[in-house]
Amino acid sequence: MLDVKLHITDREGVTHSVDAPTDMNMNLMEVIRSFELAPEGTIGICGGMAMCASCQCYIESEHELPEMSYDEDAMLAEAFHVQENSRLGCQIFITENLENLKVTLAPEE
Repeated sequence: MLDVKLHITDREGVTHSVDAPTDMNMNLMEVIRSFELAPEGTIGICGGMAMCASCQCYIESEHELPEMSYDEDAMLAEAFHVQENSRLGCQIFITENLENLKVTLAPEE
């Protein structure tokens, strides 16, 4: 089992460094929920189906991420507070290459 260190800044501006497992097929949204870094019911509302943008985050580090899917791109096209570095946390799966990933949660809609 290998964990990676993630640095997640919550919606109040507090940065949390957490160890996320790479062997559980978790995504970033699930990690944020597991560590309770957003109030319950405010993140992952659609269950990780790229249909709500409640898990939108800003990628603050230079990590190479998988290409954005059509569904993720379409959802972000309709979301609020979108920036060039916006991604949906539910579409970013935790892998070894995410060591020291830095993300900031987008404001709640």
